[in-house]
Amino acid sequence: MLERAYDKIMMAQLTKRKKGETFGSFKVSKDIKYADKQPVVSWGPRSSKSDVKDIRINMAISAVFIAWIFIKQNAEWKPIQFLGFVFVYRIFEKLKAFEPPASPTFTEDGEDDGRGLRMGKRLLRSLCLVFGCIGLASLAFTGVLNLIEYSGNYIPAALYNSQELIVTSLSAIILFILASYYR
Repeated sequence: MLERAYDKIMMAQLTKRKKGETFGSFKVSKDIKYADKQPVVSWGPRSSKSDVKDIRINMAISAVFIAWIFIKQNAEWKPIQFLGFVFVYRIFEKLKAFEPPASPTFTEDGEDDGRGLRMGKRLLRSLCLVFGCIGLASLAFTGVLNLIEYSGNYIPAALYNSQELIVTSLSAIILFILASYYR
């Protein structure tokens, strides 16, 4: 009986906290108010759909790199390198747009103390997201090859020789989705 009463009171307080209602003079932070919407990994991708113009730009970038590798067939991994650089920039700019405004703290020399740190975090996060997508595409390709081999079959020569085409195309598709619908 006591447990039920306690649970009822706690659930009522949680519901009020989610709505932003508080007791007393303090306000509930967004981290507490939206705790159920926080990502599992703090630096991982968060849902954030881009506007139509950015989605089209991301699609065009991905299409150009897929066309490049499809036409060239063997480009010594240059398309995936440039694809990575382009999407690091695209995601870096998207992260900058979503960053809350910070009040600058100036040093004696007149420089903003935290600006470099914020830029470094954005760059590191962009690099991690992009290289994570490329790594995912590489691991998926390797996993398919291992699955074929594990099942006792031979890996088809066409599949084996198309590694650069498949990994680059898959990376371009994953990066398009990440840059368009996540941040």
